[in-house]
Amino acid sequence: MDFLKSIYDNQRPGSAALRMRKKRHGVFLNFLSRFSESVTVLDVGGTAGYWKSVGFKNDGRIKIFLLNLEPCQHDSDDFSCIAGDMRDMRQFSDGAFDVVFSNSTIEHLATFDDQMKAASEIRRVGKAHFIQTPNYFFPLEPHFLFPFFQFLPLALKVFLVRHFHLGWFKRCPRKEDAEELVRSIRLLRKKELIELFPGDVIDEEKALGFVKSFIIKNPD
Repeated sequence: MDFLKSIYDNQRPGSAALRMRKKRHGVFLNFLSRFSESVTVLDVGGTAGYWKSVGFKNDGRIKIFLLNLEPCQHDSDDFSCIAGDMRDMRQFSDGAFDVVFSNSTIEHLATFDDQMKAASEIRRVGKAHFIQTPNYFFPLEPHFLFPFFQFLPLALKVFLVRHFHLGWFKRCPRKEDAEELVRSIRLLRKKELIELFPGDVIDEEKALGFVKSFIIKNPD
């Protein structure tokens, strides 16, 4: 498990996860090149730590707003923190931001209905969007770091979470807590992303020959 964490730990220098994250950041910066003036970015579920980990260097034209259920803390003028729910961003008008960005967040909504609400809001408040999410069919589940965990019956998932430390989570002895945790993550299939973001480009990020995750973005 420690070996898998060393690969997946995006805070660890040289890890595969950090290399992939930095490569994705380069793709995102290229995506931003379509905007010639200053750019406002709403990062749904993001942190200042994410941007620092990819070596983000602001040239003064990018303003990033970090949206989370609880307001975050930061120490940079490059970021502003906002409390809100991605399923209902009524505090923002249509097209309020140039770009809505999100990295590995939408899969943390427990139902497809909630994911649909979030996708609708993302499309509404952003003139463009750049969304990344793990692939349901990748052999290693990225949160619990357990092979094929997403395919197991609910009862077996709950058993494993109750009795073992898995991935980024400590053991949850109480059945109710374990079931809530298991149900809180819903990985997405490509066909579902096509439904959530109709007409968008869906790029594939690969690892070990498998599609590890998807990037969903507006067509050029």
